[in-house]
Amino acid sequence: MHKAKKRFGQNFLVDEQIVADIVSAIRPEPEDNMVEIGPGLGAMTRPLLKHLDHLHVVEIDRDIIARLEHDYPQNNPESKLTIHTGDALEFDIAMLPAPLRIVGNLPYNISSPLLFHFAAYTERIRDMHFMLQNEVVERMVAAHSTPEYGRLSVMLQYRFNMEKLLDVPPESFRPAPKVNSAIVRMIPLPANEIQVRNEKLFAAIVGAAFGQRRKTLRNTLRDYLNEADFIQLGINAQLRAENLGVTEFIKIANYLSDSSHDLA
Repeated sequence: MHKAKKRFGQNFLVDEQIVADIVSAIRPEPEDNMVEIGPGLGAMTRPLLKHLDHLHVVEIDRDIIARLEHDYPQNNPESKLTIHTGDALEFDIAMLPAPLRIVGNLPYNISSPLLFHFAAYTERIRDMHFMLQNEVVERMVAAHSTPEYGRLSVMLQYRFNMEKLLDVPPESFRPAPKVNSAIVRMIPLPANEIQVRNEKLFAAIVGAAFGQRRKTLRNTLRDYLNEADFIQLGINAQLRAENLGVTEFIKIANYLSDSSHDLA
């Protein structure tokens, strides 16, 4: 019996109905190029393999890798599973065939860094389905002017269409986490629909705006915009970051990128 390891943030999904609901939401087809991040004890791996011609998995835990290699020998040319050993944060998705579908029960302690890591490969990704802490999913899909809306919301929503699909209670896992979980679907926007012209500047603007949530934009963006700029943009400087939609942040970044401001 494998014992969950805290350093890897392991909580293994054991609820078969939840697994069936997730697979139904993913709708895997035999020819899909799919990779599972953190297969764990195979709760998702086995049902996915029933639908797929082949599946890639990325796993860091050597004990789990040994179990997978026993069940799916890598020296067998007929094996439907390819195991990639290592940290998903360092895994080069570009080595896998595109368009790629990514699924996984992400370790909650590194979920945000993983999301931004995968976001760097959007041109190769068809969609992503992840199990995450519910609080994180709520932040990802939050609308502006809500308490959940923040930097994570903006930095993902300008690149993805996202939808919360399922709530997953703690008792669906062993060991049971102390938080509720949820499944989110992320579909990259086509490259020609991403309106940000300078992503580094955009990230800096969003980071500065949300760096001090209770302060107004006049204060948080004072290194970027003056009163005349706010008037030109048609944005009220007395608003806070949470009151701006993604399109307004894009508008600010593109305005600065296109103007004489040399801030990139």
